[in-house]
Amino acid sequence: MKRFSSTALAALLLIVCTVVYISVAFASVGDLVRTSEPFAGTVLVEGLDAPWEMIWGPDNKLWVTERMGKRILRIDPENGSIKDTVRIEEAHAAGGHEGVLGLALAPDFLKPGSENHVYTVYTYKSTPSKTSSDYKKIVRFRYDPENETLIEPVAILDRIPAGNDHNAGRIVFGPDKKLYLSLGELGHNQGDNMTLPNEAQRLPTAGEILGKDWSAYVGKVLRINPDGSIPHDNPVLDGVKSHVFTYGHRNPQGLVFVGAHLFSCEHGPSTDDEINRLEVGGNYGWPIVAGFRDDQGYIFADWSKATKDAIDAYDPNQPNIVPAEGVPTIRETEWNAPNFKPPVKTFYTVPDDYNFKDSRFEKLPYLFWPTIAPSSIVYYPSDGAIAAWRNSLLVTTLKTGQIYKLKLNEDGKTVQGDAIAYFHTGNRYRVAVVAPDTKSIFVATDKSGNVLDRNFMPTDKVENSGAIIVFKYMGTATR
Repeated sequence: MKRFSSTALAALLLIVCTVVYISVAFASVGDLVRTSEPFAGTVLVEGLDAPWEMIWGPDNKLWVTERMGKRILRIDPENGSIKDTVRIEEAHAAGGHEGVLGLALAPDFLKPGSENHVYTVYTYKSTPSKTSSDYKKIVRFRYDPENETLIEPVAILDRIPAGNDHNAGRIVFGPDKKLYLSLGELGHNQGDNMTLPNEAQRLPTAGEILGKDWSAYVGKVLRINPDGSIPHDNPVLDGVKSHVFTYGHRNPQGLVFVGAHLFSCEHGPSTDDEINRLEVGGNYGWPIVAGFRDDQGYIFADWSKATKDAIDAYDPNQPNIVPAEGVPTIRETEWNAPNFKPPVKTFYTVPDDYNFKDSRFEKLPYLFWPTIAPSSIVYYPSDGAIAAWRNSLLVTTLKTGQIYKLKLNEDGKTVQGDAIAYFHTGNRYRVAVVAPDTKSIFVATDKSGNVLDRNFMPTDKVENSGAIIVFKYMGTATR
C-alpha cells in the first residue's frame, strides 16, 4: 500500500515532479495542441453537451454519453463525425452529477447472433414537482446496426436512489459477464445535504430486498446479472444477499478491470482521494474513514445529529478542524470492521495540522486542498506500444486537468512508486480511453466547471468545453 509523503504537500498542486506537461493554445477542432515530446495533441471535437462516459466499441467508434445533452453518441475517432443513437428524454440533467452517466456494451456486442445490447445509467425525477433527481435506473437498449440507433429500451434495475450530488454512475462488465455499477452516497453530510444522514455503511435488510427497496444501495458498488437480478454467488452481508458487492464508498466515479481485479477511483472529502482494489464483500470505510485508518487530516463529524449553533459555525475551508461542541465525532481508529479494506493509493494523506485555508488562495480555495478529484480510471496494457506506460492505471482528474499514471506490480493487485502526471491543460478531464493501437489516448472534457489553469491557478473557465482531445505517442513504439 502506498501513500504520498506529507512533507511534499504544502505546495501540492503547484509543484509537479517527473511530469510531461502540455502547454495549450486551443482554438478550434483539429488544431494542434502544443505538447512535450514525444506526444502530439489535437482536438477531435468540441461543443459536446457535458460528455461523461466514453468507450471504444468493436465498430471502431467512440461511444459517448452526454450527461446534460441526454444523448448517446457514436463518434468517428478519425474525423470527429457524430451520429446520434438515442436521446433519453426521461433523464433529468442538472448540476454536476445528474443526467445520462455510465455506458456498457454487452460482451458479445456486434458478434454473430448477438442481441447487441447496450446498457446505460441515468438519473430521473419520479414526479415533476421534484427539484432534483430522486432515482437512477439501468436501461438496456438494443442496437440496430442498419439504422445506427438504439431501440427497445428496458429498465433492468429501477428506483436506485439518486440526488443532486455524488451519484457516481460508472457501469462496466466484468470477465464474469456481470455488470458492476458504482453508486455514491448522494453527498449526504456535506454542503446543501449537510444535515442528511450518510448511509454508506448501511446494508439492506431482507425485507427491503424482498420488497425491491434499494434505498440502502447508496455508497455501494453493485454486482448485477444482465437481466437486473441478483447473482447467486454475491456476498452475504449481515445475513442478506443483495446486489451489493462492496460498500463504504463516497463517490466512486471510476471502475476498471485488470484481469480478474476490479479497481476504482473515488473522490475524497478534503483529503484522501482513493485508488481501491475492490474485493468481494469489502468495506471501504466511508464516512468514518477517509483514505487510511490513521487519524490524519480527517475526522468524521455527524452533522445529521449536530446542533444548529454548531452547523452555523461550520467553516468548510477548515475541514480538518475538530468540530465545535454539539457535533458527534468519531476518529478513524475508534472504528474497526473486520472487512475494512484500505486503499492501494491516496491523493493525498496529510497530517492534522495541514493548512487547508491558505490566505494566498482566496479564490476557489478548495482547488488547493490535497485532492485531485479523480473522475475515471482505465488500464494501459502490459503489451502496449509505450514501454514506460505498460501495466499501468491511468486516472483522469477534474481539479488539476491531468492524467496520472500509476504503475502496477506484476501481480496486478498493488501500485508501485509514485504517480506521474501527464497532459496538463486548463480543462476538467472527465474520462479517458486508450485506443486499440495503444498509441493514442482520447480524453473527454467537462462542459464547464472550476479547474487549475496552465499556471496552476484557480479559474472557472475551461479551455475546451465538451471536447475530445487526442494525445498521440510519436516516439518509437514497441510491442
